[in-house]
Amino acid sequence: MTDWPFADPPNVVTFTMRQIVDGERPILIVCHDEDDGGWQFLTGDVIDMADALLVSLRTIVGVDASVLELADLDVGWRAHRTHPHAPWVREKAPLPEGAA
Repeated sequence: MTDWPFADPPNVVTFTMRQIVDGERPILIVCHDEDDGGWQFLTGDVIDMADALLVSLRTIVGVDASVLELADLDVGWRAHRTHPHAPWVREKAPLPEGAA
């Protein structure tokens, strides 16, 4: 892809769930982490670490190209939607409990 819109390269590692990669559940939450600049692509369900995966950003784009709209999501922000065809809503991610 010559017009890669993300600042991170296509092979950067991201955190996601098996259900997303397998096409069982849609991506409904995207987090661009404040602490390390990492990306998370989540279903909105309770996370079972047995289903956690590390995959490339390119893999995520292949699963759901709508995340390309979030390539400019600032570090420390997240985006969510209610269903796969809903618009993304961006917001500053809350600080974790105990963070200053």
